[in-house]
Amino acid sequence: MEFNSKKLERTSRLVYSTISLAVCFFLILLSNKIIDDLDTATVRPEVENFINQRVIDALTAKKDALSNEIEVLRDKNTAIENTIAAAQQNYENEKQSFENWIKTRKTLGSPGKDKEVVDRAKRLDEFYKVEQDWRSQLNARGLVIEQKTKQQAANQVLIDAETQRAEERYQGELTRFEVKVLLIRLLFVGPILALGIFFFVRYRKHKFWPLFLGFALFSLYAFFFGLVPYLPSYGGYIRYTVGIALSVGLGYYAIKKIRSYIESKQEELKTSTQERAKNVQLEVAEKALENHFCPSCGKDFIIKKWEVPAKVNENDALRLVTDFCRHCGLGLFANCHNCGNKNFAHLPFCSSCGAKPVR
Repeated sequence: MEFNSKKLERTSRLVYSTISLAVCFFLILLSNKIIDDLDTATVRPEVENFINQRVIDALTAKKDALSNEIEVLRDKNTAIENTIAAAQQNYENEKQSFENWIKTRKTLGSPGKDKEVVDRAKRLDEFYKVEQDWRSQLNARGLVIEQKTKQQAANQVLIDAETQRAEERYQGELTRFEVKVLLIRLLFVGPILALGIFFFVRYRKHKFWPLFLGFALFSLYAFFFGLVPYLPSYGGYIRYTVGIALSVGLGYYAIKKIRSYIESKQEELKTSTQERAKNVQLEVAEKALENHFCPSCGKDFIIKKWEVPAKVNENDALRLVTDFCRHCGLGLFANCHNCGNKNFAHLPFCSSCGAKPVR
């Protein structure tokens, strides 16, 4: 296998990517284990811990007792209502019997002074009085139920007030817990993120760059999955502020690097073509030839058919390629000093005789 073959290059990229992902994966597993242990350093508060259970139990017992009393009174009211219905029915029956008797009775005396009439009227009044007595008891028990219901409502207000106080204390303690968890995770994730950024900026072109890249990827995971979910919301201010800071920081770095690259290329184009040709790296030359762009200015060196004054035969591909870059003047193709074959000037050997080019 040749050292600079495409197969070796693809294999190397696969191996490097595998190394980076493997390092990142095992660092993530280790960090998750460490973070799980760190979380045990503080206990999450529960709302039950802030409730005055003695007060709640007393109020609940009173509430249950009132509920039982109300239930008993309602059961008795149901029985009284049934009794009233029966008494009312008896009264209606007796009244109907009395009215029928009055209509059919034939007497010479005054009905109002007749003894039997008076007795029947008294009996009818007794039925009515019985019904009214039961209604009085029903109304009295209704007042008691109403009073008990008000007491029950007042008792529930006390329970709700105690629960609300416990909830407020719980929310305050929960906020302190979240801040504590955030600080613990920040002490762990902060240095990892800083080190990951440092590795990416400083060692991304190092010969062991897959290892540093794996750590940089891990640092991003630790930040976005180990820290960001625990940032307190506070209306989103902290999350949005962090997002703005990251966007500005990364944007500034990217813009600075891009402008620095453009300026360096502009300065490079001001030098002579001989100096620029000496600085062309082999990897860049291989990619330039494969993708037909100038290794110095990066522009396409293939001439379109309509740009050639004379008619070009489609098989005459070399006439579509210039020996020099039209944009920066860099020499691209040159004849071999040994066999005269035309080669890409920035490759190390002639493709026909294997001789090294004279520069």
